[in-house]
Amino acid sequence: MFGLLINEKEVKEMEYLIKREMDEILFDLRDDRIDHIVKRSMEERYKILFTLFKRVASPQECLKYIRRGNKDRKKG
Repeated sequence: MFGLLINEKEVKEMEYLIKREMDEILFDLRDDRIDHIVKRSMEERYKILFTLFKRVASPQECLKYIRRGNKDRKKG
């Protein structure tokens, strides 16, 4: 296990960077031109980023980035 000591400004910067990356992944996951295998690895990356995001973001902010099940994703 590792520990990390960061100040409030650095926390906000990490939150911003992670949100940007997750937004980009969510946008790309809606693109039908991207192969399913690639999308699967993008989803794995999203899970890792979301785990990091939960450590720095408020619960209200985390709710915005929780992904639904496969049935809901296909509907829109």
